[in-house]
Amino acid sequence: MNIFVLLKQTFDTEEHVRIESGVIADDDVKFVINPYDEYAVEEAVQIKDDLGGKVTIVSIGPDRSEEALRTALAMGADEAVLIDPEDYQLDEHSYSKILHAYLKDQSVDLIIGGFFSVDQGSGQVAIRLAHLLDIPHVSAITELNVEEGKATAKRDAEGDTETVQVALPALFTAQQGLNEPRYPSLPGIMKAKKKPLQRLMLDELGIDEISGKTVSTEITSPPSRKAGEILQGEVEEQVEQLIAKLKEDKVLNT
Repeated sequence: MNIFVLLKQTFDTEEHVRIESGVIADDDVKFVINPYDEYAVEEAVQIKDDLGGKVTIVSIGPDRSEEALRTALAMGADEAVLIDPEDYQLDEHSYSKILHAYLKDQSVDLIIGGFFSVDQGSGQVAIRLAHLLDIPHVSAITELNVEEGKATAKRDAEGDTETVQVALPALFTAQQGLNEPRYPSLPGIMKAKKKPLQRLMLDELGIDEISGKTVSTEITSPPSRKAGEILQGEVEEQVEQLIAKLKEDKVLNT
């Protein structure tokens, strides 16, 4: 079974986000595997251990992304592919286009990714990729059982659980609770150093130019939170004060 995992390197969730000149500063920042992608890596390795096959990790990112890929290899994946985004400003549309350019020529049985990335949180790339590949897509899975030619998944549906069965190949995104990602062992870390890690440029995928459909013009921090105010007087007086405040802040127009 050929299993591909979509992986993104993101800020450590404990890092303090600094915004400088309208962009997020990433100097001296610790980067990790996107937490939801860790569930995807673990699930892929477990399926490989049960059914056999190969797990390939695919990521789009700069050179520093190699660290995240090596961690995934140490967890039990077999190979990794790092696609250089060059100087293009990518969005969910362009990420999915690049992944499609690579995966359309591969023998794919199963693709697993994280439900969303903690830095952007759009949850768009996987579903766009599934559409381009013309394969089924099941999001936010909390359980996955793979059999010959089909897979059954349980997915989180806003507090409820849905059970979905699809034919393979298919794409799934992992929700928290799918499994408990393992820590790379020392032997795993040593083996990961020798596992194949392929680097690709966009032109090697037949992509001469790619641009996003959206552009981020500026990022700003949320406004400072104002101190609360306790309204005085009887209930009727408090109501009048509240209405006056809401009108003053233009929450109420009349």
